[in-house]
Amino acid sequence: MIPAEAGRPSLADTAGTGARPAAKPHLAVVGATGAVGRVLLGILSERADVWGEIRLIAAPRSAGRKLTVRGAEVEVLAASEGAFDGIDVAMFAVPDEVAARWVPVAVAKGAVAVDNSGAFRADPDVPLVVPEVNACAARIRPRGIVANPACTTLSMIVALGALHAEYGLSELVVSSYQAASEAGRAGTDTLRAQLSAVSGTELGTAPGDVRRAVGDTLGPFPAPLALNVVPWAGAPAADGWSSAELTIREESRKVLGLPELPVTATCVRVPVLTAHSMAVHARFENEVTVAGVHELLAAAPGVVLFDDPAEDAYPTPSDVAGTDPTWVGRVRRSLDDPRALELFVCGDNLRKGAALNLAQIGELVAGELRGAEE
Repeated sequence: MIPAEAGRPSLADTAGTGARPAAKPHLAVVGATGAVGRVLLGILSERADVWGEIRLIAAPRSAGRKLTVRGAEVEVLAASEGAFDGIDVAMFAVPDEVAARWVPVAVAKGAVAVDNSGAFRADPDVPLVVPEVNACAARIRPRGIVANPACTTLSMIVALGALHAEYGLSELVVSSYQAASEAGRAGTDTLRAQLSAVSGTELGTAPGDVRRAVGDTLGPFPAPLALNVVPWAGAPAADGWSSAELTIREESRKVLGLPELPVTATCVRVPVLTAHSMAVHARFENEVTVAGVHELLAAAPGVVLFDDPAEDAYPTPSDVAGTDPTWVGRVRRSLDDPRALELFVCGDNLRKGAALNLAQIGELVAGELRGAEE
């Protein structure tokens, strides 16, 4: 945890030389002061200590701040080429345009980049990795980059990966109910401001009354979120689809290794601070039973089965926020198709939906690097 001297060689640099390799690879967290970055620092502090130095990098305006990771205060550095000297793995929790600028720099300095943005997800030479589903893909990275799927995909894909391995997924139809925190601090601040504006009123009973009450506090959303749902997330795409809906389609195909999988998604923003939910209709090559699915999901890594409607036991976003697993409930076999399944999933979009998956990928790469040095 003590910052290394400038110019210290990375594990990759010391391989094949007379230098003694470090016992643990060195990590940079880029975007350490952001919403996902802060969650990532907490997760790094909770999990096994596989890292040597943990270096924190952010925009120049955040340089000099001190954040705590693994019980030690670490000063934040401004992003620069020199900030990546001696780094073995760089985790990026930054917007697309920032990742596009700095990920190639980190790779050129010898680091493996693990990126949470959308800048490289669609690149065929960049693996899209969910460790519970396709961990081996992280080892094949022609560009030196491993990408994190989007938070909505991550909310469901761990459970779907387990089901696909057993039954063979053949079609997917999902409706997402996405939390405000996906839009960062601006999203949560906007929702809180709107809730304050409508609290204690009789609003929501006349056309446009909520919109008038919230006024200019729409923030990153196209319509009021308080007392409302908004059937849109992302940017406009062809034929009325949104970019977020097409992202679910393409990422599900890539992670599961099913490039022709029929996928249809409808994205809805809901007045929830943290944790996405998804109603999933999945059709399989083989017949399914509720008992078989329960047994499978109860044993699946990264999944919690919480499914007893008679006892009001099913996941909700307010109950799962701050937890790591994918929570699954409302499991039903389709009334009209013995090969189709209906289920409801919830997951924290800042943890498994972003920071936890980054940490897990990083640990895979760290293990690979240490194994190569032994």
